[in-house]
Amino acid sequence: MLELKRTLDAKGHGVLEMPSGTGKTVSLLALIMAYQRACPLEVTKLIYCSRTVPEIEKVIEELRKLLNFYEKQEGEKLPFLGLALSSRKNLCIHPEVMPLRFGKDVDGKCHSLTASYVRAQYQQDPSLPHCRFYEEFDVHGRQVPLPAGIYNLDDLKALGRRQGWCPYFLARYSILHANVVVYSYHYLLDPKIAELVSKELARKAVVVFDEAHNIDNVCIDSMSVNLTRRTLDRCQGNLETLQKTVLRIKETDEQRLREEYRRLVEGLREASAARETDAHLANPVLPDEVLQEAVPGSIRTAEHFLGFLRRLLEYVKWRLRVQHVVQESPPAFLSGLAQRVCIQRKPLRFCAERLRSLLHTLEIADLADFSPLTLLANFATLVSTYAKGFTIIIEPFDDRTPTIANPILHFSCMDASLAIKPVFERFQSVIITSGTLSPLDIYPKILDFHPVTMATFTMTLARVCLCPMIIGRGNDQVAISSKFETREDIGMLLMGRLHGFPGAGVLGVSGRGNKSPEVQAA
Repeated sequence: MLELKRTLDAKGHGVLEMPSGTGKTVSLLALIMAYQRACPLEVTKLIYCSRTVPEIEKVIEELRKLLNFYEKQEGEKLPFLGLALSSRKNLCIHPEVMPLRFGKDVDGKCHSLTASYVRAQYQQDPSLPHCRFYEEFDVHGRQVPLPAGIYNLDDLKALGRRQGWCPYFLARYSILHANVVVYSYHYLLDPKIAELVSKELARKAVVVFDEAHNIDNVCIDSMSVNLTRRTLDRCQGNLETLQKTVLRIKETDEQRLREEYRRLVEGLREASAARETDAHLANPVLPDEVLQEAVPGSIRTAEHFLGFLRRLLEYVKWRLRVQHVVQESPPAFLSGLAQRVCIQRKPLRFCAERLRSLLHTLEIADLADFSPLTLLANFATLVSTYAKGFTIIIEPFDDRTPTIANPILHFSCMDASLAIKPVFERFQSVIITSGTLSPLDIYPKILDFHPVTMATFTMTLARVCLCPMIIGRGNDQVAISSKFETREDIGMLLMGRLHGFPGAGVLGVSGRGNKSPEVQAA
């Protein structure tokens, strides 16, 4: 706690290694919550990031116990709000959307019920499909702040059912005035999600990345793109669908396309109140000055942009026709793209945002169907934006099926600091902690930041209860091996050791097939 307080006092970043099971979570919550109450103008919010939904639920329960302790000591209810935020799949209560199995299907169905043009059509014809939970939240939920307390995912869903409000959008709206927000890494590290969810969070916030021993992998994955032949084939189908839709719109409502053209001439960053529902497939991070520019003339009209995407698609397909592994830099890829199909770098940078605008203009109901084309557009934007820190690897075979031709293009991020850099620049204190962060000095190097505190805490136990035993040979002095054929040796050794114990023994194995006959018989 002392090292953590030094970090908060210095308004800097810290790296803390503390073994699991020693009260790391409750220590972090207790000190930062006390700091919030003592210095409300210095620390306005705690953003606690964990990896999985069960871990998020555990943090919320620890926070609930801590708040109950405060209220018991002070004898009154505190005006304190803490909540968990997860994906639509974990928070949706709509009877038609809940049964869907995959997250992207839930997102697509939600968009088809809550998009601004769908809601406008519902105002004209109430018989059309819509989400009554979002409509109720939009009318009443924004006017009434979430009552003080601690809310896990089930609490939010129960509140949503009672009030008739959408729990997902209620949680997204409430994180702006909550004291503690607990959610996944991706809400800060994945630029496509952070742009929508975490963009308006205050600077005077403390960010904690718990279990962050693999945070570099999360950063790299959030900025990497993989394109397979199957993905490109589906892109071809997406382009044909969009082409037919554009032709139909030109015949029935050409004014809609003209309005989009005017908007693109003025710039992409138009003020749109419906952005929270219309753009769950957003563009990767781009410099703000780029988005303030007018879209290049070569991709302003819908027909020209679709032709642009078709040329890009054909070039990527051609690059996948390889018989050996190819590695090259983004500038080399862009050079070949310009020579072969005459596509320049600047329009590529607008590709993802231009596709988002087109899908909105055409009023595409299910955006999940266009995820392959969105992936290709994201690749185009990333490869033209970042000249360093990335590499392109084209393999003729998939690792899982090395004998079957299945080419794949990996646009791999090699610099984990690119994804987390906006987090360090934006928030005054970022704490990276886990049970295993050794060596500590490697994380500031790979994430490119300068911590004010780096500390490792050892675990102390009241008595000696961990007695490791290192064995090289068995009872018969034969070397022990993990090979399947000699698994009986380990079983015989364990049974021999258990004879010396007065009570029962507990044995953990990775799977039933790994148990030796001697252990199974016991």
